[in-house]
Amino acid sequence: MIQQVTRGIKISVRTSFEGTFYKNYKMHFAFSYIITIENQSKDSVQLKSRHWKIKDSLSRTEHVDGEGVIGKKPVLKPGDSHTYQSGCLLSSPFGNMSGFYSMVNFTTTNQFGVVIPAFKLSAPFALN
Repeated sequence: MIQQVTRGIKISVRTSFEGTFYKNYKMHFAFSYIITIENQSKDSVQLKSRHWKIKDSLSRTEHVDGEGVIGKKPVLKPGDSHTYQSGCLLSSPFGNMSGFYSMVNFTTTNQFGVVIPAFKLSAPFALN
């Protein structure tokens, strides 16, 4: 499990390889990830948006921006956590993801970024 704390917000990530499939005459490698966002600060916060940088071993990089996570903009009081599962497709059996969440602190009304630490995506059959 990969973990990182930014301004009192702890991000924990677990990944899984889900399999391969062909689509439009091209092999795809499917990965899932489970992220837990834990508020270890003394203020209530809300996740507003996300930014992902997704890289595969063929040197392809994709940037993805969006509101919330899986259609939600969770509010986290001190001590609360929010867990969600999502996934991505790569054109190769190896890659990584990193990014950040844009959040707002309800006490100060300031917006701030929370780092999503880089995590590896790898198909177990491709490892030596």
